[in-house]
Amino acid sequence: MNTILNLRQLASLEKFSTEFSALSDDYLFTRIVSSDIENVRNASSRQANTGPLRIDGMSWMLCLGGKIELEIDLSPCTLTSNCMVITTPGSMVEIKSIDSEGLDFYLLFVSSTFIKDINFDPNVLASMGHKEPYRRPGNLLQINDSQASTISEYFRLLHKNSTGEGDDIYTKSIARNLIAALTYEVMKILANSIEHSVSTSAPRSRRITYVHNFMHLVHDHHSRERSLSFYADRLFISPKYLSLIIKEATGHSATEIIDSYVILEAKNLLRFSGKNIQQIAYELNFSNQSSFGKYFKHLTGMSPSEYQRS
Repeated sequence: MNTILNLRQLASLEKFSTEFSALSDDYLFTRIVSSDIENVRNASSRQANTGPLRIDGMSWMLCLGGKIELEIDLSPCTLTSNCMVITTPGSMVEIKSIDSEGLDFYLLFVSSTFIKDINFDPNVLASMGHKEPYRRPGNLLQINDSQASTISEYFRLLHKNSTGEGDDIYTKSIARNLIAALTYEVMKILANSIEHSVSTSAPRSRRITYVHNFMHLVHDHHSRERSLSFYADRLFISPKYLSLIIKEATGHSATEIIDSYVILEAKNLLRFSGKNIQQIAYELNFSNQSSFGKYFKHLTGMSPSEYQRS
């Protein structure tokens, strides 16, 4: 079974949506409201049976009403009125529940291939590197009515662009620029939010930089490295200090975060890769199948084979 949820699979949302549009294999937009709720319930029920799915692209989700419970990369994420969440390529997303009352939910999904063709200003993107708020799973943002209206307008323009007539070259160029503008708009909202919630003192800024870099290192190396000292050495700080700042910033220990990435990857491989347990153990850099089994059972309460059968 494929572990990757891509745009073609998401296109099935059309029959559950009040508004739906798609542009080739590049992006799709959908809006689901409470009047669609029976279809939404059926869709979410089927989704729940699949467990977490890795998203092959970037998504912007905006909730204007109702309530949606998600889990993004193992972190709970609740979308209520005027909440927005952004997921990056490779994120693992699972729908836990949907509250239908007053539901008004927007989703924009852009393929990884199309994102690469969008001309983002690298200086602007780099300026956000030290400001990422790790207390917000999946970059969850609480926005005001004016900001929600602005984001909704970008969605409507993308929807209109992909449903209108005209040359596909122009349509794609318009889409790229609209998505870039949407991204900058969200970054502006995020930056303003962080300015009000995070101290700008030098020591605090350095700590946030360490947290940011640690998260990226774990994302890049968790399949091969589980040692806290590996990440501390890369950051040129002591394991004890790394543990302290990660705990303060996220509420979880550095080891717990490393383990959560490894277990998420292990579950994904066990459920969908078609590889046997020994192959998965070696892929995750365990010395043998037994050590992988002990690690997995200690953290999940079941053996790898039990998880595969569940």
